[in-house]
Amino acid sequence: MLAAANTLAFVDRQALALLVQPIKDDLQVSDTAMSLLYGLSFTMFYVLVGIPVARLADRANRRNIVAAAIFIWSLATALCGVARGFGMLFVARIGVGAGEGGLSPAAYSILSDYFPKEKLPAAMGVYQMGIYVGGAAALLLGGLLASVVPPASIVAVPLIGAVKGWHLVFLMLGIPGLILSGLMLLVREPPRMGEGGHQPSPPFSQLFAHVGRHWQAYVGISCGFALMILVGNATGAWIPAFLERKFGLTTAEIGGLYGSITAVCGVSGTLIGGFVATALRRRGIARGNLYAALFGFTCLIPVTILFPQMPTAALSLALIGAMNFLAGFNFGGGLAALQEITPNRMRASVSAGYMLMVNLIGAAGGPFAIALVTDYWYGDPQSLPDAITLVCAIASPLSVAALLLGLKGYGRAIAPAAA
Repeated sequence: MLAAANTLAFVDRQALALLVQPIKDDLQVSDTAMSLLYGLSFTMFYVLVGIPVARLADRANRRNIVAAAIFIWSLATALCGVARGFGMLFVARIGVGAGEGGLSPAAYSILSDYFPKEKLPAAMGVYQMGIYVGGAAALLLGGLLASVVPPASIVAVPLIGAVKGWHLVFLMLGIPGLILSGLMLLVREPPRMGEGGHQPSPPFSQLFAHVGRHWQAYVGISCGFALMILVGNATGAWIPAFLERKFGLTTAEIGGLYGSITAVCGVSGTLIGGFVATALRRRGIARGNLYAALFGFTCLIPVTILFPQMPTAALSLALIGAMNFLAGFNFGGGLAALQEITPNRMRASVSAGYMLMVNLIGAAGGPFAIALVTDYWYGDPQSLPDAITLVCAIASPLSVAALLLGLKGYGRAIAPAAA
């Protein structure tokens, strides 16, 4: 159920990426404005509600928080389908971010109580699978709908009136989440296990003291994943426009090709990476969670730099598939490592801090960075491939450096437990 919720979250998030070009043409805005719509609008309220909701999740029923979050972001997604201008669409996207801000911190905490630490990486991998299932579903369904109802066409919707084809995508995506929010109430809230599980939620002073003692682990892991996700969000937001501008693919073709690749490669990466990290831990390799992630981070460097420079769409899509596999490979072990070194009643709060950094640096910064380089460094929309390469050439190596710091701190943090 949590994986299904994460899937829907990324369906709603990735649908905008597929529709960047039609929405840009319809609203007559720049690449930079579209990057703000994709990243900043989503991140603004996500950042504001993430910490308070996480603090609530450390002391209250996490299942109910997840159900409410799904309802809010699904309603906001549907509202994107009635937005008549950039301002209204921006506000609706803030609502999507507000809802999704309540999901992952509560979900990570729930999973940490459902699964023992040696099985947690695989469970986290299954949960994170939703990123790629959702992203692929948005692309495939959006591409299919675009082939039937072109994004720029006019459609009459009962009770709403005339809308563009791209509006219809958002309206239809809001419905499944409203249903899932009710089904989520069937999930059992697990008892809190592990260190601090039966204690009240600690004050911020204790939380900061704990993070301060293990700052290398927390800062290194969070910054490493934030930079990796910066690359992921930057490329994910602009790959559809890149494929259209460089190779002339249509929205329907991009949805089918890119969606299929995301589904197969991303899902297999998250599952295999989670199970590899679990296998390493079972073999007694204490830092196995992060060794698996370090492998994926390192391999991403050449892949992310080279895919925009390929001479054909087939070669570029092949490397995009490898990029999705390697990015997914990292999540299970990395997220399990954070949960492992955190007391129970701090897990949602620490997860919210992680999500805060990931969204400020990754979700907002990635798409915006590429748009800025395209609009103001190159000054030409057709230079989008070079802009993607430049951003990835900086962020991908930095992510490895940050994770190495986290690996050092993680080893120290788990040493007492191992002893």
